[in-house]
Order: sequence, then structure tokens, then C-alpha cells
Amino acid sequence: MTAITVLLVDDHLVVRSGLRALLGTQPDLEVVAEAASGEEALELVEQHSPAVVVMDLAMGAGMDGIEAIRQLRQRNSRQAILVFTTYDSDADIVRAVDAGAMGYLLKDAAPDEIFAALRGAVQGKSVMSAPVASRLFQQLRNPDEVLTPREAELLSLLTEGLSNRELGRRLFISEATVKTHLAQAGRRDPGRGDRDGHPPGGHALTSGDRLCPPMSMPHRRSHARHDHPRSR
Repeated sequence: MTAITVLLVDDHLVVRSGLRALLGTQPDLEVVAEAASGEEALELVEQHSPAVVVMDLAMGAGMDGIEAIRQLRQRNSRQAILVFTTYDSDADIVRAVDAGAMGYLLKDAAPDEIFAALRGAVQGKSVMSAPVASRLFQQLRNPDEVLTPREAELLSLLTEGLSNRELGRRLFISEATVKTHLAQAGRRDPGRGDRDGHPPGGHALTSGDRLCPPMSMPHRRSHARHDHPRSR
């Protein structure tokens, strides 16, 4: 029996060690390498050609998991990538799936769920943690409440404190386009206030607005809740 080769990508050694030990209990799963950053992941994929890459999203300084997923998929459109993280906001899920992730597991997933996800990934199956899948189902039933990938990306960047002009420069779009996207996002989620203290109730997000961190961000055909404090 040929083992499914796995690359673990997480900036926390304890997480990688624990996951390696867990996968080591399965004869058909073999961890061939570990990376602590997105940049290192790109190099190790070239060296080891793993069947599945298990990717965290936030990894401190440097390339994050989303960008690493995007670049891996650009290099090899068939590369199976499974997100394994504590982050379950809609923004995170939308961006990960849009970048090319085939599955999205939370770090409190049961061992059998993790094993099944890895085996499914090599078969081209998309696997989501139960809470993530449940959120996705709810949003598919209410599509008007779900943000587009661009709106999700803008709102995610807005939490960094960027102005509309800075957002436009970052995404290579005009300031007017930024305002349009943010206004649409605000109408889809009229119950959310922003960091400047604007009350909920239909306020359209505009230049100068600051959102609270992603934990309350709703977004496009995704799935989500929020998670543990930065234990990623």
C-alpha cells in the first residue's frame, strides 16, 4: 500500500509535532516534511512533492497561508491543500477556498475527521469541519447575506486600518470601486457597527471606517464561527 505523503505547515512546533504523532498512527499517512512559514512550504513542496499540504493560515511575519495556497496552486493546479487552523471567520474561509484550498478543518477536529479529510483530499474531495459546513449551508440558503470574495478581501484588509485610497492601491482598483464594494458589504450586514463607533442599522462603510477584527465578519459562500485566541 502506497502511503499518502503529507507536508505540515504551521509556525507552532507543538502543533506540528502533535499532528505528526497523530498521523503516525495511520499506516497509510506519512509526514515527509514540516514547514514553519509559507516561504518554507513552497520550497519543501518542490523538494518532496507531497500528496497533501496541511496549511495553517496565520504564521507570523512573512507569507501567510492564503498566499502560500495561492502560489502552490499556481505552480501546480492539482496540488491538494487542506487548511488546518483555529480561524473560522467567513473572511478566512472565503479567502482560503478562493485561493485554492480543497478542504477546511478546525484544530478541534476529531482524529477520524482529520484522517478522512486527508484521504479524501487525494481523491479530489472537498472536506469541511462540521461547524464550517453548517455555516456554509446556512449561507447558501441566504445568498443575499453572503459577501463576494472581493468584499470579503476588502473587509479583511480594512481591519488593518487601511484607508479606501490605501485599499485601492493594495488591490489595484480605484477608490470609487472600493467605496462601491464597501457600501454593498455594509448593506448585506446592516447589523455590524465599525471601530469608529458608528451604530448598526444600515450604515454604509465608507472612507475612514474601521472594522472590528474578523471575528464578526460575515462573508461569501463560506462557513464560520470564530475560534480560540491566537492558538492558530
